[in-house]
Amino acid sequence: MLEENEDAIAGALHADLAKPAQEVVLGETALLFGEIRQARSRMERWARPRKVATPPVAQPGRSFIQPEPLGVALIIGAWNYPIQLVLAPLIPAIAAGNCAVLKPSEITPNASKVLAELVPKYLDREAFAVVEGAVPETTALLEQKWDHVFYTGGAAVGRIVMKAAAEHLTPVTLELGGKSPAIIDGDADLESAARRLAWGKALNAGQTCIAPDYVLVSKGQKAPLIEALRKQFRSMLGPDPLASDDYAAVVNEKHFERLTALLQQGRAVIGGQAETATRKIAPTVLTDVELDSDLMREEIFGPILPVIEVNDLDDAIEFVRRGDKPLSAYLFTRSSASEKKFLRDVACGNVCINDVMMFMSVPDLPFGGVGMSGMGQYHGQAGFDRFSHLKSVIRRGRFPEITIRFAPYNAFKTKLLKWFA
Repeated sequence: MLEENEDAIAGALHADLAKPAQEVVLGETALLFGEIRQARSRMERWARPRKVATPPVAQPGRSFIQPEPLGVALIIGAWNYPIQLVLAPLIPAIAAGNCAVLKPSEITPNASKVLAELVPKYLDREAFAVVEGAVPETTALLEQKWDHVFYTGGAAVGRIVMKAAAEHLTPVTLELGGKSPAIIDGDADLESAARRLAWGKALNAGQTCIAPDYVLVSKGQKAPLIEALRKQFRSMLGPDPLASDDYAAVVNEKHFERLTALLQQGRAVIGGQAETATRKIAPTVLTDVELDSDLMREEIFGPILPVIEVNDLDDAIEFVRRGDKPLSAYLFTRSSASEKKFLRDVACGNVCINDVMMFMSVPDLPFGGVGMSGMGQYHGQAGFDRFSHLKSVIRRGRFPEITIRFAPYNAFKTKLLKWFA
């Protein structure tokens, strides 16, 4: 489906988000191909019984874990990567043997339409379906009894999904978001950090749940970092990012207005331009931001990057720990001691050292949030297990029969039981 309809998928994403063709590959299809290849090569191994040790008290016997499909899953996708975020959970759902109903986001209608047209052509219609629509359709879907609900999106709707699932005691996976920090340590390579931060913030116009949301920079490095970011944005998108074909648009007017309001909550030292007709906002770096502003309390989800100066790594870590646990966190450093401290002290869903977002390219790395940034992980075997019930099995031998567990009880049997325990 993905190979034979590359142009139709790219066209739908360009119509919805002005997504450049290379970003369709980078953020949508390349990740899916990696997940598909891995699932096809390993699903038989994942599905095998997994032997576990059997203690003496249960001998003779053999204990193992048998994965089995959960049943029928509801997968609700998000609009920022409207193909990938619907199909990526579907891959482990299929590998684990489930049926699924897919609900694409109505905010990207062209991507929703292309999925609704293509999925029935390639997948068994008795096992997989696409339901289009908005709030009424999603509400009706959530009223049904599912074996698993997988939701990607914001925390507000995540609460609604979880509440609806609770009516049927349905397990959920919530892939949410949050304010993913990037910390620039005192010894960081600023040129490399700036290049990778600029790419992560400009990709899909910053509409990525794991995009760097704000930067904490050690004292003395703020001005050099800003100049390095200016150079990198210009190198990638030219002198006028709003005119670049390599730069996506904000998804709709509502989000465009929200983001342009956030532009006023700091001093723009890079960018700041916005064009209503195309819904494009130049990659913008803000300084002098108020820490209690909407800009610093809510996930930005757009091409705006606040830069805040802190004393050192300890101050940066304390800053992050004051907020909710983020979906992702990034550290730029040359110090192994700083890396160890960061990994020990910062609780988050995913970490990238000296880059941003690249854990997504490794299918064996489970992806998911913690706390307010989500619950449950997928990708690779973690996804297979997420869509499986790991059934515990023990097969007992009939002989010899150890009788100490049976009545009548006596002191000798009690002593033996304690010894076994």
